[in-house]
Amino acid sequence: MVLAHGFGCAQSMWRFVVPAFTDTYRVVVFDHAGCGAADHSAYDPERHATLDGYAADLIEIVEAVADGPVTLVGHSVSSMIAVLVATARPDLVERLVLVSPSPRYIDDAGYRGGFTAQEIDELLETMDANYLGWSQVMAPVIAGNPDRPGVGDELADYFSRADPDAARRFARATFLGDNRADLGRVRTPTLVVQSRVDPIAPAEVGQYVHEHLPHSELVTIDSFGHCPNLSHPDLVVAAMRGWLEES
Repeated sequence: MVLAHGFGCAQSMWRFVVPAFTDTYRVVVFDHAGCGAADHSAYDPERHATLDGYAADLIEIVEAVADGPVTLVGHSVSSMIAVLVATARPDLVERLVLVSPSPRYIDDAGYRGGFTAQEIDELLETMDANYLGWSQVMAPVIAGNPDRPGVGDELADYFSRADPDAARRFARATFLGDNRADLGRVRTPTLVVQSRVDPIAPAEVGQYVHEHLPHSELVTIDSFGHCPNLSHPDLVVAAMRGWLEES
């Protein structure tokens, strides 16, 4: 089982989920280039200007750590990175688990992504002007759970420790991307884990992902916020365990 963290975060985002699976899986976590404790030399501004570069990294990781196809788990933008891996190298991926996925954050005709184009432009402009300030303001919004400020504080800490230039490029690849067409090319059995209330990827997005993935199951968990692997890990684990045991 290989678990990939979301934008601006680090592998420790999975620390509450990993122990539930170490008895039955060899579990591998890692930091994306430009995030966490990843080697600075691994980051390439051209390669990592799009999600394809992160997908290429993940293919190399799976090839290095696994003797056969893996269960690939992605949170947030890493859900789409995992989708790209599954379409490019289906031989490497036996099952997909997508936690809080979004193939497109910007609203479109007949599609609700959760943000207008203007809102995304303003978000990216704010990041460019004051990345640390953006981190402190946006982390609690993304994390949700205002009654548990520690979740937002941890997310803000991840953001603040990421390389600002790499984070800004990663944000553009994340929030300006459109991976809706990639969903239909996936042939891998997939679990979609959707929070009941998600300020970044609303319930309609999870439903859209499920409806456009040919072999998927949608589980909506009773959580609030975009990072249930931090805020409600027991619900994420229960959803994953139930589906993995069935499949």
